[in-house]
Amino acid sequence: MTATLTNEPEEQSDLIGPVTDPATDSAPDVAPQEENSYGQIVKSSSIIGGAQVINMAIGLVRTKLVAVLIGPSGIGLLAIYQSITGLASTIAGLGINTSGVREVAQYHGNGDAVGVAKTIRTLRRVSWFTGIAGMLLLAGLAPWISELSFGSRDYTWAIAALGITILLGNITAGQAAVIQGTRRIGDIARISVWGSLAGTIVSVGFYWALGIDGMVPALIGLAVISLLVSSYYAWQIKLESATPNWSETWIQSRGMIQFGIAMVISGIMGTGVAYATRILITNEFDIEGVGIYSAAFGISGIFVQFVLGAMGADFYPRLTAEAKDHPRMTQLINEQTEVGLLLAFPGLLSTLVFAPWIINLLYTSEFSEASELLQWFVIGCLGRVLSWPLGFSLLANGQSRLFIVTETFFNLLHLGLIWVGLQTMGLPGTSAAFALLYLAYTVSMLIINRITIDFRWSQGVWTQLAWMVPAGAATLAVALLLPKTLAMIVGGVLTCFSGLICLNQLINQLGPEHRLSKFLGKWIRPMPKTRSF
Repeated sequence: MTATLTNEPEEQSDLIGPVTDPATDSAPDVAPQEENSYGQIVKSSSIIGGAQVINMAIGLVRTKLVAVLIGPSGIGLLAIYQSITGLASTIAGLGINTSGVREVAQYHGNGDAVGVAKTIRTLRRVSWFTGIAGMLLLAGLAPWISELSFGSRDYTWAIAALGITILLGNITAGQAAVIQGTRRIGDIARISVWGSLAGTIVSVGFYWALGIDGMVPALIGLAVISLLVSSYYAWQIKLESATPNWSETWIQSRGMIQFGIAMVISGIMGTGVAYATRILITNEFDIEGVGIYSAAFGISGIFVQFVLGAMGADFYPRLTAEAKDHPRMTQLINEQTEVGLLLAFPGLLSTLVFAPWIINLLYTSEFSEASELLQWFVIGCLGRVLSWPLGFSLLANGQSRLFIVTETFFNLLHLGLIWVGLQTMGLPGTSAAFALLYLAYTVSMLIINRITIDFRWSQGVWTQLAWMVPAGAATLAVALLLPKTLAMIVGGVLTCFSGLICLNQLINQLGPEHRLSKFLGKWIRPMPKTRSF
């Protein structure tokens, strides 16, 4: 996956009165001013980020327990199951969740409460139909999927049973689109935390009682928990009493599907690459290699997920509301890029420096090989933070054909790089391919956005990159070339110094009157500010 919206991309226009309750966490109107906009980005990032911190703590416990209970082979099997269900969910969803967010956000931004109500009810109807179709499709193809994935039909019943997660996941995605489209950032954070906590209890319970045999019940249990939690918050949204008839539902859903097809194709490519990667690793090594790859990839995103999550939760709908104003879109993209880099960079450097220790902490000594992969994945994650705001502009503008072309090309490029990496570097080559992918993707998205919305990176972004790129390269060199203990000491110093610079620049962007600036200003003296525009 490159720029696709997920929980990732994957990922809010202005508030209107009749749709949301004033007591909820929906974001207020944001004036197109630099200080207010930076503050809004930090606010949404802090809410989502706070939830991510809690989730990270919960995830540390879950990851450790699951790794101990099922080992590398179990983690590898779980990764393959998730690739299968991810691909099936993408096809079954028809891109409705992402196109639904876009449509709800547009009505929400225009103050059209009736349009919001009809769109939400259409989303809920379509989610049921597509979910049932996806469940039946996966169950019917289970024998052939088992043979393709594992070389036998021994896993047919397990894969067929996972079809239940397609139905539940589709309904959950429809509910999540409602919450995201109306920019209920607080509810998104609550869903994330409660879902993670309950899901951990359920999954660890199944693994504890049944070992690897508890994997399918655990995945179904997680889907049930996600649906219950998201439904609780989605049904709290107050809607106008405007219910579309079935003819209106068909017309509106057809429009969503036409735009959503771009997301389906992109999603198929992304999950297909993830699935093919695991098959390639299994063929070159074994299923334990898949477990090591999945462990490194999962950890790499921990410190950027709160930034990427905020992009999907708040930035994408805000950008959609400004889709006709290209200078404003340019400003929003630059501001999101600046704040995203400042928030994510210290955590990425920390992960790069302390990768061996993090692997041993979160997993077991059997996963020690994952530390080398993790370091390259971190470099790629820096590219994700840098490039994702650019990718969202295509979605916000409704440029579905261009989105399909770019996503198809870069997913195929990613798969080719993975194959070359495996042949030349072994398992670490898969993570080096990820880093190279996002280097190419960032450059290409800059060119595309220059053509489509006359986009340029601001002086503020260039100023940040002027010191972050050398700092990241120096830290990577330290991690790769120096003895482990010395690398952690030197790298730790570089990380602390970089973190102080990021805090200083964040204070400058927020302005002296912001609460966070006043708090941090007690210990950090701001440097002169570089304006973005």
